[in-house]
Amino acid sequence: MNTRPILTKVLAAVLLAFGLLTLFLSSSVLLDLFGIRERESPYVPEVVWANLFASLLYLVSAAGALLKRTWAPRPLSVAVAVLLLGAVFLVLHINDGEAYRTATIGALAFRTLLTFAFFFALRWTTVHTVPNTEP
Repeated sequence: MNTRPILTKVLAAVLLAFGLLTLFLSSSVLLDLFGIRERESPYVPEVVWANLFASLLYLVSAAGALLKRTWAPRPLSVAVAVLLLGAVFLVLHINDGEAYRTATIGALAFRTLLTFAFFFALRWTTVHTVPNTEP
């Protein structure tokens, strides 16, 4: 039995949920909704923008996975690049002596590694899917 289609759907659901959560939190900080900006202050705008853009890429990737498209992992590779660029801006922000939350470093590292994992998992389940040859 080929379990990759099931794993693809599970991964798409996780990407969809993670993308929606990230979209909500990032836009809430940028638009100052529900007092989240105050709770997350001091925040690094470039990192929040990188997270927002990555959230949209998660959603595109989830849609591609649900539609069984082989390009579905590609938006995640772009998301990794965006998050790495956000990390560069975070380093510059810190070197300039600007205020930031130390949790931002760990959160950005975690998100980047998780996005790498999503990319490789989705690539494995979509690009290398073997056609069903069972009768």
